[in-house]
Amino acid sequence: MASSTVDQSQVARNGLREKVLTLNSMNPRVRRVEYAVRGPIVQRALELEQELRQGVKKPFTEVIRANIGDAQAMGQRPITFLRQVLALCVNPDLLNSPNFPDDAKKRAERILQACGGHSLGAYSISSGIQLIREDVAQYIERRDGGIPADPNNVFLSTGASDAIVTVLKLLVAGEGHTRTGVLIPIPQYPLYSATLAELGAVQVDYYLEEERAWALDVAELHRALCQARDHCRPRALCVINPGNPTGQVQTRECIEAVIRFAFQERLFLLADEVYQDNVYAVGSQFHSFKKVLMEMGPPYAVQQELASFHSTSKGYMGECGFRGGYVEVVNMDPAVQQQMLKLMSVRLCPPVPGQALLDLVVSPPAPTDPSYMQFQAEKQAVLAELAAKARLTEQVFSEAPGISCNPVQGAMYSFPRMQLPPRAVQRAQELGLAPDMFFCLCLLEETGICVVPGSGFGQREGTYHFRMTILPPLEKLQLLLEKLTRFHAKFTVEYS
Repeated sequence: MASSTVDQSQVARNGLREKVLTLNSMNPRVRRVEYAVRGPIVQRALELEQELRQGVKKPFTEVIRANIGDAQAMGQRPITFLRQVLALCVNPDLLNSPNFPDDAKKRAERILQACGGHSLGAYSISSGIQLIREDVAQYIERRDGGIPADPNNVFLSTGASDAIVTVLKLLVAGEGHTRTGVLIPIPQYPLYSATLAELGAVQVDYYLEEERAWALDVAELHRALCQARDHCRPRALCVINPGNPTGQVQTRECIEAVIRFAFQERLFLLADEVYQDNVYAVGSQFHSFKKVLMEMGPPYAVQQELASFHSTSKGYMGECGFRGGYVEVVNMDPAVQQQMLKLMSVRLCPPVPGQALLDLVVSPPAPTDPSYMQFQAEKQAVLAELAAKARLTEQVFSEAPGISCNPVQGAMYSFPRMQLPPRAVQRAQELGLAPDMFFCLCLLEETGICVVPGSGFGQREGTYHFRMTILPPLEKLQLLLEKLTRFHAKFTVEYS
């Protein structure tokens, strides 16, 4: 009888039992996660692409996805040497082919010798193939002017994102007023806000100074930290350099000031440096946090905890789909480092093809190798075109009425600020949308251009932005910029 009562209580109005997993019963932290780069506007872009394929008439012939830093999806050609070696690793029978240069074959053989069963299809150890970690450490040492790097402090990862999430997991602890707080820049890359929401950590915003080309001000770090201590325990500080979505490149003086601040306030430093190859502005230069930290000497060099991240997805490579990356930890407690390895081992290992690709990025052809000239030519061509596109983007937006754009010093995005008429803001509020989301949706529906509203990255109250990549081919980028600025002018008139 009791069983029958239970069965009857499980019958919903439509005659079916309620599902075990519903929006109300699922993990509430997951519901709070937002990731604007692949959010609702991108879903609408996918729907529009499907409608175009079905022959639905639109005021445009293609959707231009300028929402994400996916270089090869935007038409960038892969670097020949990287793909040659990967092809040889995936299909070793090709090692007998005369169509591949000898240095590519030697590199493939070297990588395969380090793989289990001499196969890219075998698992590696959880921290990544030892040979490749050693090559990464040598790369870091060369990059930083001879400052030593220990391969035991290098952990390979599934892109930089996976390593960032792992380090954040280690940092999150406490409840209530002792819950971990993490200082992140605003505007920020939404990986950080999404991960902190999922982990139940406290997001502590510090604002970059738009009027000073998105500079990082230590006084603003102090403000954010002091306010946060009222409701959480700040334990970490994240810096994205070069910036995403803002494209700024931090000066050495700024990095030194940030390190002093982190040391004084006992904050773990996370340096997101995945765009370190993407520096375009005259007078700008990439300085790694590791190098600056070591050159500052004691007590900073021997005590300040740091995790720095790099990836194969950006730079001149643009190999997003292979998901190669690494984190180097500095001054981490050895016992915690063991816990990090344990956490990584739960996911077995990063994709081995991505590890192989990373090895080629950190140890490219030497000047005496047959592939050197072509490799350098292709690399420099990609970076030169990105620099030209960065200048074009800044120029067009800066000349457009109602739009302003800081110089794109590095990375692969611009983050223009736009003026929106009060009636447009009011209409957006009526629709339950952020004003810049409303603008971006209208832009997408009328022009097919997909960009991401600034509200998805964070911005000062009352300001409106959007992020767009500078990755489309130069001719297409020129057309995109012209269409976008014309649309903004028309939108302004329509809602004035």
